[in-house]
Amino acid sequence: MEKYGVNQLREMFLSFFETKGHLRLPSFSLIPQNDASLLLINSGMAPMKPYFKGEQEPPRHRVCTCQKCIRTGDIENIGKTARHGTYFEMLGNFSFGDYFKHEAIAWSWEFLTSPEWVGLEADRLYPSVYESDDEAWNIWHDEIGIPAEKIFRFGKEDNFWEHGSGPCGPCSEIYYDRGEKYGCGKPTCGVGCDCDRFMEVWNNVFTQFESDGHHNYTELKQKNIDTGMGLERLAVVVQNVDTVFDIDTMKAIRDKICEIAGVEYETDADKDVSIRLITDHIRSVTFMTSDGIIPSNEGRGYVLRRLLRRAARHGRLLGIEGLFLAKLAKTVIDESKDGYPELAEKEEYILKVITTEEEKFNKTIDQGLAILADMEDELVKSGSKTLSGENVFKLYDTYGFPVDLTTEILEEKGFSVDEEGFKKAMEVQKQTARNA
Repeated sequence: MEKYGVNQLREMFLSFFETKGHLRLPSFSLIPQNDASLLLINSGMAPMKPYFKGEQEPPRHRVCTCQKCIRTGDIENIGKTARHGTYFEMLGNFSFGDYFKHEAIAWSWEFLTSPEWVGLEADRLYPSVYESDDEAWNIWHDEIGIPAEKIFRFGKEDNFWEHGSGPCGPCSEIYYDRGEKYGCGKPTCGVGCDCDRFMEVWNNVFTQFESDGHHNYTELKQKNIDTGMGLERLAVVVQNVDTVFDIDTMKAIRDKICEIAGVEYETDADKDVSIRLITDHIRSVTFMTSDGIIPSNEGRGYVLRRLLRRAARHGRLLGIEGLFLAKLAKTVIDESKDGYPELAEKEEYILKVITTEEEKFNKTIDQGLAILADMEDELVKSGSKTLSGENVFKLYDTYGFPVDLTTEILEEKGFSVDEEGFKKAMEVQKQTARNA
């Protein structure tokens, strides 16, 4: 199997589905259009909701994309684990009332195993289906020729996609066996285990029902396919590396951080956390900025500010002095402009926004850290474990420390913050501003 780069894999996927009559669309913006339910686009299908619901006519009934996505639900795990990230790319092929299970399953198998395409070893792949989806099981067994003992039936938690009310349906996933060295060693270890041995690389979602949000399902007139595959995950398997932080495009950013900081990866566990966190966050920050999001204290702008300031602080932990985030953003742009030409077009603007925000934070970060250190000393003297809301507010208001940054720094040392007190102090300031 050839070790394709991330940019090659993205292009291969989109080209493959073009040969199957799909219209290739560019990635939608990270800013959702006419969708108040999302702050940021978090999946390949999110921008397609109007087509799935039949509210809008799609440009074609077969479409494929590679979608930029941001998820911040696991932000406290970023850097600490090898599998969490805030920014990722989701490869997707979609059918709006056109083809269904037979084609979706056959094409996923062809793309992954055919020597003309990715060329993964078929004997290391294991499909799963929803426990009662005999149709999908039969397609895998009778049409693709997978032995019965290699097809797994899983329950709702694993193999049924639904999100509140609306279109939903069973899934069929494909797992890749990365080998024993990634296993947990338990006798029960197998497909569906939480360890890193069996990695899910493909998810075919068969949206065939409408849910009322109370577990009542009716058949949809228009049956759809929503396929998702994380590009970075696929690259881990194809490049045969340990984690997403080792794939070619992310390793380039990681190496740049090490060069600027004068440190070596995998020699100090704490430094590795900072290296991974900055690698992840600078990707999010660069792509968000290219889509027109600017740092602010609310909504998307707050997510951007929070990620940028966390990255800047972890640069300090690595011993980096002065501005460095724009240099890393330049690496992100160079690595990803093949798939996202808008990065190169907006390069000057992106670097300016990032530099301005980093400069703002740098002016106050040292002062703020010194004040926080004094506050920590006071906590130790008084025997308290919680920083008062007033002090949290002072750090926020005067030194630009987002609450979660203060919380994060304190938690590393076993302290917590009075969030309620902070909210009250915030409210008092707003009221004062209104009155003024």
